[in-house]
Parts: sequence; structure tokens; C-alpha cells
Amino acid sequence: MIYDNTELLKKAGEGVLAVEGADVRVMDENRLRETLIDDLIRTAVFSLEEETRTAARRLIRGAAAAAGVHAASIQGLYEAIGRGEVSGFTVPAINIRALTYDTAQAVFRAARVSGVGAVIFEIARSEIDYTSQRPEEYACAVTAAAIKTGFRGPLFLQGDHFQVGAKKYAKDPEAEVRAVKDLIWEAIEAGFYNIDIDTSTLVDLAEATVKEQQRLNYSLAAELTTMIRDLEPAGICISVGGEIGEVGGKNSTVEELHAFMEGYRETLQQSGADLKGISKISVQTGTTHGGVPLADGTVARVKLDFATLEQLSRVARTDYGLAGAVQHGASTLPEEAFDRFPATGTAEVHLATGFQNIIYDSASFPAALREQVYDYLKKEAASERKEGDTDEQFFYKTRKKGLGPFKRELWDLPAEIRAAIGAELEAQFALLFRKLNVGGTMETVNRYVKPVDVPLKAPAGLA
Repeated sequence: MIYDNTELLKKAGEGVLAVEGADVRVMDENRLRETLIDDLIRTAVFSLEEETRTAARRLIRGAAAAAGVHAASIQGLYEAIGRGEVSGFTVPAINIRALTYDTAQAVFRAARVSGVGAVIFEIARSEIDYTSQRPEEYACAVTAAAIKTGFRGPLFLQGDHFQVGAKKYAKDPEAEVRAVKDLIWEAIEAGFYNIDIDTSTLVDLAEATVKEQQRLNYSLAAELTTMIRDLEPAGICISVGGEIGEVGGKNSTVEELHAFMEGYRETLQQSGADLKGISKISVQTGTTHGGVPLADGTVARVKLDFATLEQLSRVARTDYGLAGAVQHGASTLPEEAFDRFPATGTAEVHLATGFQNIIYDSASFPAALREQVYDYLKKEAASERKEGDTDEQFFYKTRKKGLGPFKRELWDLPAEIRAAIGAELEAQFALLFRKLNVGGTMETVNRYVKPVDVPLKAPAGLA
């Protein structure tokens, strides 16, 4: 059910939710989880009336807070890792590009089975565009999934690769930085209390010294960190990530880590001696986003430099008190690789394309819909086809761009199809949680991450 006005929305919530100013009280949690939350999230995403979408989103966020689900920063946990008080696991950061509500439910189901608390939900700047999910919509879909599955505890929402693009920066630096700042502001308003700044595209390897190569990277990272500290809600220290090596480029070095951190800290201190810096550092060790598709559509095997990853993580902790290094582009790695992330002290691993592949390649995914998406890509993404690409390679590289235009068709898939795909995703999440050793981390998370009541705006027209 999608409600077209706030009166219908208000009537649907009678006896289930009570709105008192900006506060939402849950009167009947069973009815909320069984039926109303499904209608609220569909209304929050697809209602034609902006006021109604906004009201539904406020209800979801308010109901979640009342039910014990609170948007949180992972900063406290990462500081504990940096101090050596916590170790032995790698936090998975999961990008959800399609079927966000259903996919997030699969994450929570797998998490609840093994007591996982250390898991991040994220979306990148580029993904926001081609999946047609602004931060608040994404946050509400994940939050609604938490309510639906009975999850309780901190909910880590993260802006991934909030990136200053090199080409756009070269054309108009001020406009490109402003676009990233606007996105950061929007994300924080939506409850994203974890932000990964990516200015690594501006590293200039032509400069004579490593510090000069990293200069624009660390100076802009410090500028954006300062802005985040100005915007973060009272009582919350947003976890900020930096990046020293662009994914898909040359492998990172300890020298680059030192150059970035020294320059970053010097620049950040100019804005305030007490400003908290980054909590982790993203590096390049041999992966590419999405993997490299072969002619038959399979993905080439990647040789990831675990020795460098381990060294960078160790230096990040011992020299700078960070949680460690962050590995991007990992979801298409072979299963046996994931055991090595905790063993090498990797703080966080980012996972995206593999889950998109599960959805598209599922035997339950309707062949007719897949063909519709591919026909769309043949026309709209034709310019991205490289000479010599097979159809399999072309579709593998571009099919992520069919997710936004076909978002409604995906959400409208029959319940039995979504359930079957959800079961496949849940099995993969359970496997990754086991490999990354995050089972039983809810207790640890609760020890270092305390709930903070961040006031929300009242849901207009529903009091």
C-alpha cells in the first residue's frame, strides 16, 4: 500500500503509532512489524506527494528510535581498536544498490542469528545517482528493515566515497567541493554519522615528493573534516574516513600513509587544536571496484597484497591511533580471501558488486525484467561500450545503471521472488560475517557505542 496523502497515512497508523510533537510512540509493535512498516517504507519511497513521503520518513525514524534502533557513529568502537582494547574482526561495510528494503532485511536476519553488531550500511556518491536513492530514502529503507526484522541497537549508516572527482575539480574546483559539502550536509541530516571522504583522486604522482603528491588530498580531507565537526549533532562524534590511494590505481605505501597523516594533522590543527581527525584510512592493495569482467562475463581473479594491507593497518594503529586500513572493492574476491582480513588487522572491508550480482544472476530473477534492463542499457549506456567488449562484459560493467530506472519494477516483484532472492543474500551475508569474525560483536559494540537521542523534526500533518 502506498498512501497518497497524510490523512490516509494518519488513519493507517491509528492504534499502532502515536505522534506527540516530534516524538513517535509505538503502541502496537506487532502490527507495526507485520503490516504497517511495509506500507510506510513504500510510501516513503514512492508516494507522489512530497509531504506524504516526508511524513512517512519521519514516522519510520521516530518509530525506530522508540523501538531501540538508533543511528550511530562507530567512532567509539574504532577508537577502542586503535587503543588495542578490541581486535580479531573486520567490520563489513555493505553497499545496497537494489531492493534496499529486502536486502537490508537479509543483512539483519543474518546478523541476529550470530549476534553481529559491527556492520555498516553505506551508499557511495556515485551510487546515489544511478540507483536513485537519496540519503534519507536509503536511511529509511534500512531503518524500516531493522524494525521489520526486530533488530535492536546501533545502526551504522555511512556515506561511502564522498568523492571529489578529479575531472570536475579541474574544471571548477569550488563547485565540485561545494557539491560534496552539500551531500555531506544532506547525509548527516538523514542520520549518516559515518562519512568516508575520498579526495584520493587528487593525488598527483607527478610531484617530486610524496608529501607534495598527497598535498591536495590531505588539505581537502582536513577541510571537509572540519565541516563535518561543525555539523555533527550534539553528543555524536561522526566517524570520518580518509583515503590515500585511489582504488584501481597503484598500491599504497607506508610512506604515503605518513605523508598524508602528517599533512592532514597539521592542516586540521589550523582549524582547531581539539578537532577529532579520521578514524581509519582507505588504501589500495590491488582490487578494482566491481572486479574485472572477462569475455564470458566471469570475473578475473585478483591478487590482493595482504602483506601491504597488514603493514598499513599496523602503522595506522601504532603511529596514529586509527582503527586500521580499509579495503575497498572486495565483494568479488574468492571466499578464501575473507578469512585473511581479520588476520591482517584490516579495520573495515567494503562490499557492493557481489550483492548486485546475486540479485541479477539469481535463478529467481525474472528473465523478462533482466532483458528489459539490458535493452535499456543498449540504448542509454551505449557510449560506455569499449571496442572488443563482449555482450557479457558490457552488461556486467553497466547493469548497475539500470537499477535506478527500474527501481519500482524491482520493488514490485512478487513477494515469493523477493523472498527467494533475499534467502540467497542472507546466506552470503552469513558467510561473510563468519569469515570476517564479526559474530558476537553486538556486546562489544554496545560497550563502546552509546545511544544518543538526536531530535527529529515533527512529522507534518500527523500529530
